[in-house]
Amino acid sequence: MDRTVIAYVIYLVVSIGLTVWVARTLSRNGRVFLGDVLHGNEKLADAVNHLLVVGFYLVNLGFVALYLSGDETIEDTRGIFEALSTKLGVVLLVLGVMHLGNVYVLNKIRRRGIMEREQQPPVHPQGWMPPTAGV
Repeated sequence: MDRTVIAYVIYLVVSIGLTVWVARTLSRNGRVFLGDVLHGNEKLADAVNHLLVVGFYLVNLGFVALYLSGDETIEDTRGIFEALSTKLGVVLLVLGVMHLGNVYVLNKIRRRGIMEREQQPPVHPQGWMPPTAGV
């Protein structure tokens, strides 16, 4: 078997394994965060969590597939490691950026919800007073 094909197989196995592991970890731990963001609506939190995971898989596995091919032919074992380190490093960076992007957007949504809750007075006003002169 050609060394380039060996590098492709190793790249696909490791990249897909990392993507699945990260997606499961984010899904499991992100569910609690989504519950807070969505004010305890568990059904909606589960649906949003599932949609985020599907989107995560589509983007990352699409990137892994597009980044599979390379222009160079791998001549030796050292070349396999060099090609894999470059490809897997980029995949890990993309996974990290995707994760940070998700957390950033969800945190913005959560903060907006907190701000809306804080803007409502705890009790309704009981009357109206005209402005005083000289103030």
